[in-house]
Amino acid sequence: MAVETIPWDPAEHLDGPEAIAAYLDAALEDGDPGLVAAALGDVARARGFSQISMETGLNREMLFRSLSADGRPEFATILKVMRALGVRLSASPAE
Repeated sequence: MAVETIPWDPAEHLDGPEAIAAYLDAALEDGDPGLVAAALGDVARARGFSQISMETGLNREMLFRSLSADGRPEFATILKVMRALGVRLSASPAE
C-alpha cells in the first residue's frame, strides 16, 4: 500500500511572532546557512515578499533568490529582513 502524502508549507503556520521566532531559532540552531536562508524565505513569504521588500528597501526578486535554500544572502540582508520581520539575533553561550 502506497503512503499518501500532502504538501506542507511552513509559511501557512507562521502566523505570529512566537511561531516565527521558534522557527528561525530552530533553523539557526541547525547551523546550515542554506536552511537559515530558506527559513527566512518561508517567513518572508508568510508576511509577503512585497511588504518585506518595501520595509527593507531591497529588490523583491533579489530577496526571493537570496532567501532560498540555494541563496547566499549577505549578512546585512539577513539583518534587514530580520528587522522587518520583527525578530532579532542574539548570542548566548554554547552548551
